[in-house]
Amino acid sequence: MKTLIVLVLLFDGTLLKEKVVLPMETTAHHCLNYGAMYVESITTYKELENNRNGHYLNDKRGTVQGYYCE
Repeated sequence: MKTLIVLVLLFDGTLLKEKVVLPMETTAHHCLNYGAMYVESITTYKELENNRNGHYLNDKRGTVQGYYCE
């Protein structure tokens, strides 16, 4: 079983590692594909001035900095 780790940077500067356990046996490739879909579903990509582009969480807590699978 794989776990998706999403790196979330909160606006107060705290870095969180949010874990999403995938419900089925999966390969690393499928986990990374799921990660891309997951990040797209919980964020909105914004192109802002001053190089502040990124995936902003829809719940307004911060931004997603990346993800990986374990």
